[in-house]
Amino acid sequence: MKKLFLFASAIVLSTTMFAQQATQKKAEDVIKFRELSYDFGKIKQGVPVTHDFAFTNISDAPVIIESATPSCGCTTPIKPEGAIPKGKDNKITAGFNAAAVGPFNKSITVKVAGIDMPLQLKITGEVLSADATKTGKVGGK
Repeated sequence: MKKLFLFASAIVLSTTMFAQQATQKKAEDVIKFRELSYDFGKIKQGVPVTHDFAFTNISDAPVIIESATPSCGCTTPIKPEGAIPKGKDNKITAGFNAAAVGPFNKSITVKVAGIDMPLQLKITGEVLSADATKTGKVGGK
């Protein structure tokens, strides 16, 4: 009897957890980015680069980008201030300035006000030393 009770309790608990996950809204439900990742290609060490992640408010109400949090201090996102009306476009600008030579893979976590699940934007590329860029090895995008 005790095993049956524990089994039934486990089923009820699992069902409740799945139901909660299904009802959580995601940032992707209200804003649609044209792209979620961008590759800068080969860039010069110590030379800042930026990329605009354009998005559209696909909900039927204004949305507010509550935060855009970078994964490190070398990445500087700029988010829109105030509400974005339904159907309107806007952008989050991702800035990157690398001191270290080598490949990079950074992220920006975007939180929309009133939405449970944030989304992540990613930037990648390779930082070349000043010596490598003098020899013409920078491809860039």
